[in-house]
Amino acid sequence: MATLRVQHAVVLLVAAVLTVTGCATTPTGNGSPSPSLTQAATSPAPTPTSAAPSPVASSTAPSAPATTPTPSPTPATTVTNPRTATITMSGDLLWHNSLWIAAGQDKARTGKAGKYDFDPMFAAIKPAISGADMAICHSEVPFAAKGATPTGYPSFAAPAEIAPWIKSMGWDLCTTASNHSLDQGFAGLSRTKDYYDEQGILTTGTWRTEAERAKPVIYTTAKGVKVSVVTGTYSLNGIPLPAGKPWSVSMLETQNLLEQAKVAKEAGADIVLVEMHGGDEYVVKPSAQQVQIATALTASPYVDMVFGEHVHVVQPITKINGKWVVYGLGNMIGQHLTNVPRAYEGITARFTFTEKATGGFEVSKAEYIPTYWNHNGTGPVRILLLKSAVAAGKGDIARYQTALDYTRKAVNALGAAPGLVES
Repeated sequence: MATLRVQHAVVLLVAAVLTVTGCATTPTGNGSPSPSLTQAATSPAPTPTSAAPSPVASSTAPSAPATTPTPSPTPATTVTNPRTATITMSGDLLWHNSLWIAAGQDKARTGKAGKYDFDPMFAAIKPAISGADMAICHSEVPFAAKGATPTGYPSFAAPAEIAPWIKSMGWDLCTTASNHSLDQGFAGLSRTKDYYDEQGILTTGTWRTEAERAKPVIYTTAKGVKVSVVTGTYSLNGIPLPAGKPWSVSMLETQNLLEQAKVAKEAGADIVLVEMHGGDEYVVKPSAQQVQIATALTASPYVDMVFGEHVHVVQPITKINGKWVVYGLGNMIGQHLTNVPRAYEGITARFTFTEKATGGFEVSKAEYIPTYWNHNGTGPVRILLLKSAVAAGKGDIARYQTALDYTRKAVNALGAAPGLVES
């Protein structure tokens, strides 16, 4: 895991008072997305090039052998030692109660201290997380108070013990704006950020104070690359924003996201990623809202990439305005009804950004890692890397192959994106 440094730049508070569209919940406690306005930003002007100086000849000096003027050097097209940043982003950490029950069962097997052992569940995917220069998780639900009994659907309060475990996995920053952000009220929102702060994990999308929201959170990799993540949620499941605290949760509104991205860039972020928490649950095709917002975001010079959470199934990976868009990562983990098999499949995306000679960073490698995990009723819950599981030829190979086929179809549903690699 990369060394962590947090840079809080002093900036003007640009977030406007946001409004929430109340939505009815679905069987997993998530509502339907509401419409959002879009606003595209202008692209940056091209960098001017300087003309080469003209050689000057003397009319009075004796003749001398003709020499060829030295041409001006050609502008560099590469950086001698370009900085790079490999960033992973994973799907929803949706802590249904059967997952912490499974972790309790694993604890009994391994004999580790504490109530839970989540390591066996996530062992296969951990190298991809801990090996990144920066790893981003989506913390879908708030935490219960330490010592309190956790709760699952419909009003989540995940075990507090998960926060230090997330640190041990190698995640550096977690997004916290979701339709479940206020499941435990403002107290739960604040408690969740407190617990992440204790572990040195950055969070974005929910805030405890107005001043806190005004300061973009920037993660600095070991190579000195500064990365900021901006996020917003389409809904709060009908729960109103806390009285007097309209700034507490970032909403999925284009202008709000663009303003936050601009502040982050102006505060020194080399790379700004925007996460959209929205879309239609269990639907592979991106919603009109997702497409509209992604199109506006990628048109902005302040946004380098867009990725999405919430729908619980894998959605397409594509390019818009020359920038990568991962519409939906699916779940990282969850325990939905077994008649929703696609909700037991997800991807971890891994993008390598490389410094450009002309300034800024661009994606030099784009990858996705297909994953699958089982229902707790079928044995210990384990996340599997699908390509490795199929190649190993052990276990429920037919199910693994089906999951891999569906994931590939979902990722390429808008056409195969040139340069995208399955890992």
